[in-house]
Amino acid sequence: MVIDMEQELARNTYVLQEDGNLGTVKIADDVVAMIAALAAAEVEGVAAMGGTVSNELLKKVGMKSLAKGARVEVLNQKVKAELSITMEYGFNIPATCQQVQNKVKSAIENMTGLEVTDVNIRIAGIHVAKEK
Repeated sequence: MVIDMEQELARNTYVLQEDGNLGTVKIADDVVAMIAALAAAEVEGVAAMGGTVSNELLKKVGMKSLAKGARVEVLNQKVKAELSITMEYGFNIPATCQQVQNKVKSAIENMTGLEVTDVNIRIAGIHVAKEK
């Protein structure tokens, strides 16, 4: 049972830095996905990640729910990110998605040192604000 857990952890973590004198720095793929989700959620016009959680509800449901709309694959220090987002009504979809792609790529590369090769986006829905 312990070996299975170690194999699972090893499969979902990646070495960022290895130094014989100081040790090894590893990062979990869930952390890279969280970075992608947080970066995408900062872009104006993005209402939610994964089409399920609005930004207003994020504090109530927790950070794990945010990352459900982001999935990453890391292979040979290269990242492929896939995001599912809900857009706010009235925003230009191609322009907003371009901003999301740039923001996600920049955030992952700056925070982890990994190279981002792809940021694929799926529009899961459109959020229409209710009038008061």
